[in-house]
Amino acid sequence: MSVRKVLGVAVAAVAVAGSQLLAGSASAAGGVQGRIDSYLAAHPGERQLAADKATMPGGTVTFAASGTAAISCGSGHLCIQDGNGKRYDYYYCGYYDFYGIGDGYFNNSQSNGTVARFYNENGTERWSSRAPQSGTASWTPVWHIRPC
Repeated sequence: MSVRKVLGVAVAAVAVAGSQLLAGSASAAGGVQGRIDSYLAAHPGERQLAADKATMPGGTVTFAASGTAAISCGSGHLCIQDGNGKRYDYYYCGYYDFYGIGDGYFNNSQSNGTVARFYNENGTERWSSRAPQSGTASWTPVWHIRPC
């Protein structure tokens, strides 16, 4: 496993432990802000859009609570929720690095027949999704995404 994914898994473990300590307290909202602050520190040039949302190449990422089985997605978008509860909303075509980890969900709500492609670390295609389609996926082995 690469250093990037190992660090991601370690951060996820710390985030889960931290969120369990904060559950039910007034400081739980600070946990989301802390996750956004960490994301922005690791992604210079991106910016916070709302209390739980920031920009990312190709769209936005929302730091939502994990455990939601179905994720909503605007028409023409590819939406992903990773195992940490981060929601990625792609609405521009392109080839993007992906930093999600864990098991989560996707909703390919693009135009009928539009194919989203998911790639391994070396750039080979891992799997694809033809719109409209939604389901579950393991995001740890996904390193790059081409929404359309």
